Amino acid sequence: MSDVNNSSRNLIRDARRIVIKVGTSTITYENGRMNLRNIDRLARAISDLMNQGREVVLVTSGAIGVGVGCLDLDHKPSLMRDKQAVAAVGQCELMNVYSRCFAEYSHAVGQILLTKDDLDNDHTRNNINNTMEALLEKGILPVVNENDTVSTAEILYNGTFGDNDTLSAHVACLMKADLLIILSDIDGLYDDNPKTNPDAKRIPVVRCIDPEMLSHAGGKGSHLGTGGMLTKLTAMSLIVSNGIAGVIAEGSQSQILEEILEGHDIGTFFDPTCEVRI
Repeated sequence: MSDVNNSSRNLIRDARRIVIKVGTSTITYENGRMNLRNIDRLARAISDLMNQGREVVLVTSGAIGVGVGCLDLDHKPSLMRDKQAVAAVGQCELMNVYSRCFAEYSHAVGQILLTKDDLDNDHTRNNINNTMEALLEKGILPVVNENDTVSTAEILYNGTFGDNDTLSAHVACLMKADLLIILSDIDGLYDDNPKTNPDAKRIPVVRCIDPEMLSHAGGKGSHLGTGGMLTKLTAMSLIVSNGIAGVIAEGSQSQILEEILEGHDIGTFFDPTCEVRI
């Protein structure tokens, strides 16, 4: 791995169509209540990118986590039917807050709820693409989430992505994005687990994804979320195989999106010519 170079910085700076994925831990507190400061920062930064003439798609987690907070639950439900009910409540509140926050910066949002089957079917995939292209043409921000009220592992027809890192990668490929930014609770990929090894070093640039890297990336997401570093690496494997650049960075840092798009050495950059050996 080498340091971020001018070529990598230029790829990021020149990105015109960007998919941004935000995790549950970035937009909620541990109790499930919404982190309004982070959401407002996100809305302001994305609105500024749109004002620059860039096209942005936001993939958001958090429906179940926000539902837990709205309903004052002590923990995320364990039964699938209860998770789906909580997600239905949380999704309404999530979109309500996004709509109000982006309206403050004179931008409208449109909700897109997907299942994996929607993207696997050629007809519905084409419909989704047409809808999202129309939203972007009109300067409206598509806000994408998995349709948690119908998408479960137990229902054969309604396939599940399993996590929104994977969903964001599929959306990036569908929309032929230039760049996928995954905002998480960790500031990039490390050569070891930074939570257990204080000497672990952040990897600035990845130009090869191999089994050894995946073995070091084990670990789960937050207790209200579903993703972890393994799912993020899997997502990056998918996009680089389609010639799309990627960044993993810590989502709660002030001005994180601005710094990424300015080409600062922050997070971990995945080169679109990255070799995938898995």
